[in-house]
Amino acid sequence: MQARWARWMAGGYGFLVYAFLYLPIMILVVYSFNRSKLNAVWTGFTVDWYAVLVRDTAIIQAAWNSLVVAVLSTFIATMIGTLAAVGMHRYHFRGKTALNGMLYIPIIIPEIVMGISLLVFFSLVKIPLGLLSLILAHVTFCIPFVVLTVRARMEGFDRHLEEAAMDLGASNLQTLRYVTMPVIMPGILAGVLLSFTLSLDDVIISFFVSGPGSMTLPLKIYSMVKFAVTPEINALCTIMMVLTLLLVLIAERLRLKKAG
Repeated sequence: MQARWARWMAGGYGFLVYAFLYLPIMILVVYSFNRSKLNAVWTGFTVDWYAVLVRDTAIIQAAWNSLVVAVLSTFIATMIGTLAAVGMHRYHFRGKTALNGMLYIPIIIPEIVMGISLLVFFSLVKIPLGLLSLILAHVTFCIPFVVLTVRARMEGFDRHLEEAAMDLGASNLQTLRYVTMPVIMPGILAGVLLSFTLSLDDVIISFFVSGPGSMTLPLKIYSMVKFAVTPEINALCTIMMVLTLLLVLIAERLRLKKAG
């Protein structure tokens, strides 16, 4: 009897947690099909707001800017972060401890502080605010996440595999490509997904370093929300959520296929 009550309580607790997390998202999706312009009252089913969203050139341009910045910053941050993680794991050098501690600074400091500091830096070095400044800023705060995820993957890496490959005649580049990379690939993919999500979702830092003609989608949504939350915004958020779920499912399928 006591074990049954424990299972019921555990199940109820889990239900409440998932309801707290996902019920607001479900409400957002449902109200994206609401005929009324107000989100307070349900007046009927319609897909007109998705048509309005497609015809909104400002939102389409903001979405394109966000994708360009997210893809380029993720690619650059993944390349730099992966090489940095492999180098820091393999070699011991003076200042390694300090460098390791500095990796956590972009993660733990408030985003508003980082945004202001990047704005001041770009002003000092005469970099105009726009897509270039956005990409550089996003690369800056994405690199530490890539380094940490790849290094976490390399903690259990057996260095004898690399030594065996070199003993059999493989060069350093061949060892990295055929031995090291396949082992750390899950960490690299995790860093890619994390960097892409953080870049696509960033508001505060992008607010400080964006310029005319480089408004991203989160900034556009924020500017729209200040006036009124219309079902057009709900439709936009629904599409973003579906695309994110598709990316996660594709990554999981590739992981299972590689494991199989």
